[in-house]
Amino acid sequence: MQKPWQKLLLEKAEKKDDYFLVSWKLCRQIAVKEGILSRDVERWACQNGLCPSRYERSIGTLGLEGQARLLKSCAFVAGCGGLGGLIVELLARAGVGKIILTDGDKFDDNNLNRQLLCAEEHLGAFKAEVAQKRIKAINGAVETKCHLTRISEENALALLEDADIAIDALDNMSARKALLNACRQKNIPMVHGAIGGFWGQAMLITPKDTAPWELMESETEKGVEVKTGNPPFTPAFIAAIEAAEAIKYLAGIEPPLGDLLFCDLKIYDFQKIKTSN
Repeated sequence: MQKPWQKLLLEKAEKKDDYFLVSWKLCRQIAVKEGILSRDVERWACQNGLCPSRYERSIGTLGLEGQARLLKSCAFVAGCGGLGGLIVELLARAGVGKIILTDGDKFDDNNLNRQLLCAEEHLGAFKAEVAQKRIKAINGAVETKCHLTRISEENALALLEDADIAIDALDNMSARKALLNACRQKNIPMVHGAIGGFWGQAMLITPKDTAPWELMESETEKGVEVKTGNPPFTPAFIAAIEAAEAIKYLAGIEPPLGDLLFCDLKIYDFQKIKTSN
């Protein structure tokens, strides 16, 4: 038996080509009045053939079923700087229902050239807190949780909580390895991304996959970015690929990026490198 608020959504829906459109503001008003989560109202709408208006331009690609899956999902974002800032933005706009943010760093002057969330007014502020405020400004239906800490072997598993996927926007190998180990323990995938100068790489790593660094005879804590730095476009490019992989996975869209994608934005050379048999 339908509840009054569900009947109201059905009554207010506007017929489009092959779906019905309902105002996201009405979904929000219902959530406040009924004391339920906005994302649960939006998810019910998607499950019943109604598209909340804010997602109308996504439905042709993700479908109502995919959007409903996104609203139910939880993503863990490790790092809210150059990569993580844009990833957070895209996940919130896509309607990922819950986002867990982890970063112990504060914004500094040298972040202004490339980190989307870093404005002059944010210098000295915790990156994760700025990210949390940005999410709320973009999409109030998205739940957030913020951890002002760095990832380590000791805390990674607890930080993941109920995440369905983890996204690596880290800048050091020890934290990256700790995150992957925790993902394997929880049996969830990790989207890897790394950048340096004109170069970047990305990959969706399932618990049984071999990570790129596990094929190397030796490794360094930091990458080539220590010397090259990062211009504004490289993190944006790789972050978009990472966000795409996470959104596809959460929405149930195949196939994933099965290999390591290496990109050279100086000469526009793109290679897919196998890391597993």
